[in-house]
Amino acid sequence: MTDLIFFAAAADLTLAEIAGVAGAALPEGADPQARLVGAAPLENAGPQHLAYMDNARYGDALATTRAGACLVSPRFVARCPAGTVALVSRDPYRAYATLLGRLHPDALRPGSQFAARGIAPGAHVHPEARLEDGVTVDPGAVIGPGAEIGAGTVVGPNAVIGPGVRIGRDCAIGAGTTLSHALLGNRVILHPGARLGQDGFGFAMGATHLKVPQIGRVIVQDDVEIGANTTIDRGASRDTVIGEGTKIDNLVQIAHNVVIGRHCVIVSGVGISGSTTLEDYVVLGGQVGVVGHLRIGRGAQIAGSSNVNRDVPPGSRWGGTPAKPVRAWFRELTTLARLAERSGKAPAEDEA
Repeated sequence: MTDLIFFAAAADLTLAEIAGVAGAALPEGADPQARLVGAAPLENAGPQHLAYMDNARYGDALATTRAGACLVSPRFVARCPAGTVALVSRDPYRAYATLLGRLHPDALRPGSQFAARGIAPGAHVHPEARLEDGVTVDPGAVIGPGAEIGAGTVVGPNAVIGPGVRIGRDCAIGAGTTLSHALLGNRVILHPGARLGQDGFGFAMGATHLKVPQIGRVIVQDDVEIGANTTIDRGASRDTVIGEGTKIDNLVQIAHNVVIGRHCVIVSGVGISGSTTLEDYVVLGGQVGVVGHLRIGRGAQIAGSSNVNRDVPPGSRWGGTPAKPVRAWFRELTTLARLAERSGKAPAEDEA
């Protein structure tokens, strides 16, 4: 079988270019014109590869790497072997991510699955839809009447863009996604199977449950990324909003009327109930559950698998079920562990 490489390097970079991007100084004796053609993990890297290291658990791999250059934090420089150029950075991972984007720009967002430009055969674009020049539409995609899509956007195969939906420029709409009642800004990435704009779960409860019409929208601001099979319901009476620069993982459920601020991070398996507000820079770990009508303050962080049932103050770190400040949570866990340890001990002879 042919050894396929899906993301071949689009360019090579000199050590001088790499150091410039990373904000690192070249060590004495390094050849600034030496070229690296790709990136690789420490244990697999060869003399033409760039690697990075910022975690003590990989110290042995650093000491034996054959990488041509390695981005390292200052405390690990001494472990870098003589044949590897050490590029010292305060944040090696961020520098590595930037350089990886230079080497492999196609990996930054989903592209056409048909290797095509323009509207491919088999795509269905309504005559009343408006597409700027430079939009790519893959086979099987459906674009409804009144939809508007900006230049540089790629719509993947079998995606469905509903009537009146607005999509900005340089977006990536993954295969099989569905959008209705939604407005998207520029440079938005939707991974395959994402669902935006469908009904929120709203019923007037009674002997029979009366459906409440959901008449709001989903608004997604610039530079948002939304993972595969994540669902974001449209608002019931107000809009569901995802703020600029927010990153949402796979398999997340965001209910109607939720407002998420700028540059939040929401990890896989999270469920956010209706009418909850997350202020800017909030982080929710994997499988966090949030009760409806709450406010999580700016910069707050919630540990994975926690359940939030009350407002969270700005800048705080909470965890547990129900979620509480981490110090209180850790004390609770420690106390429970001690009680369990005591209850598991065999009784002394004089107690038998």
